[in-house]
Amino acid sequence: MDLLWTDFLNSMWHDWRGSGRSEDRLEKPAWLERFTATWNLNAPLPLQPEELDALKKLRTLLGRMAENVVAGFLLHPDDLQQLNQAMARSPVTRQLVRTDGKYRLELVPLRQDWVHAMADIAASFALTLAEGDDGRIRICDNPHCRWVFIDSTRNRSKRFCDDKLCGNLMKVRRFRARKQSSDHAESGRGQKE
Repeated sequence: MDLLWTDFLNSMWHDWRGSGRSEDRLEKPAWLERFTATWNLNAPLPLQPEELDALKKLRTLLGRMAENVVAGFLLHPDDLQQLNQAMARSPVTRQLVRTDGKYRLELVPLRQDWVHAMADIAASFALTLAEGDDGRIRICDNPHCRWVFIDSTRNRSKRFCDDKLCGNLMKVRRFRARKQSSDHAESGRGQKE
């Protein structure tokens, strides 16, 4: 289950197979177009250099905060202050709308730009914490991947972002390591006799 903030945070991609390759998808116009369309962010493209820099700083902040939550640490007051500042930079008004016979309250931004998009991203993370879902935040156990995801399993036991990709890769690597260790032990016994 992707959320706005997890999709944003995972814009820093690492090759989960362990090649050491990585790419910053914030610098990829096609990724940014998909990201803004998926999350209905009315922010102009292409990014200006100062907008890219601000997005990278927000990503670093959210990454640090997610790592602290996963580790079970309290969030640092300076990080909370920065998160609150990101949300406060884009004022909104409230508007009551009727759709499909139901009323709903909407927050309407006074600006349509990257400042507002960053406020939405920060608010998405804050909402995860406020709703008590912080115990579901995970970082993939594959040390080469480090993808951030929300564990939607009932018993909160999900360890990998994708059981078929990272999960199977790590299972095969553990099997090969055990086999290699057992082979070395067997060959060592044969030489001593």
